Amino acid sequence: MTIDDAAARLEALGNPTRLRIYRALVRAGEAGTSVGQLQELLKVAPSTLSHHLKALIIVDLIAQERRGTTLICRANYAVMHGLIGFLAEECCAESACSEGPLVLPAA
Repeated sequence: MTIDDAAARLEALGNPTRLRIYRALVRAGEAGTSVGQLQELLKVAPSTLSHHLKALIIVDLIAQERRGTTLICRANYAVMHGLIGFLAEECCAESACSEGPLVLPAA
């Protein structure tokens, strides 16, 4: 992952509404959740939700799939793990960590 990709993804997650959306999708698992369910869960206006979903899609943190008339949103777990790994890969590279190296779960 490039520094520019990481910065764009962190910027997208820097908005409280987008972070709430993303965390809800991460919790939903591989099955994802519909836009309608997200709207109901988070109490976000449809136009606002659409705007924030687009921002997360652009940086590849989430994906959407149409099933008939329903839009299903899913977290992109590979990108999420890549971002976490990018943030942690140089942990304590120049000194010893008191906590030891960060171990990420297998993707």
